Amino acid sequence: MTTKTSKQNSFRPLIMDVAVPVGSYYLFKEAFGTSTFAALALSSVVPAVRTVWGVVKERKVNSLAGLILVVNVVSLTLSFLSGDPRLMLAKDSGVSSVIGIAVLVSVAMGRPMMTEAFKPFLTRGDAAREAAWERLAAGSAAFRRLERVFSAVWGVALLAECAARIVGAYTVPVDTMVWLGSVILAVAITLALFVSRKVAAEPMARMLTAEANTTAETVRDEIAIAA
Repeated sequence: MTTKTSKQNSFRPLIMDVAVPVGSYYLFKEAFGTSTFAALALSSVVPAVRTVWGVVKERKVNSLAGLILVVNVVSLTLSFLSGDPRLMLAKDSGVSSVIGIAVLVSVAMGRPMMTEAFKPFLTRGDAAREAAWERLAAGSAAFRRLERVFSAVWGVALLAECAARIVGAYTVPVDTMVWLGSVILAVAITLALFVSRKVAAEPMARMLTAEANTTAETVRDEIAIAA
């Protein structure tokens, strides 16, 4: 039951950000006969509301969530003012590009932005693993390098996705690009998940496990000696 719920929670953002906007676009355009621009605008409401609600519900803004919120608001406003359906499609690519650049800049500055997103998955709420994370982050150059690699993979993937969707927004028919853009996004996310897990997350998980186990053994030895 726990595994099933965890998987559902993992796919929920993809459903809300991809399936709902695409489905609502065709609903408004085909069933209600709205214009292409109006259908695109209305289909953007759910992702925008979801972003704002997440910030309000958690009562805090981490760097990545704050960046997404600001870029979404600015790009959506510009798109509405322009009235250009293709710009509405391209603005999502703009979001990816700004986030991708910000992630890569954070890597260059030694403060990888994606750490906030994937740290809970590796520590799993376990106090020993969280303590191990802090020790490795402070004392292991290899661990810090893997942190940067993880974020770098996502930054590159987002920039590549942005380039592909911008080209498509201005070369492919709008109706086709609505679903094709989502396919491009899904492929980019899938590749980023796979590559970042193999080259960074899995090695980091092994280092965390080894560090936590070593500390536990040391504590047991100290207790045995004291006894």
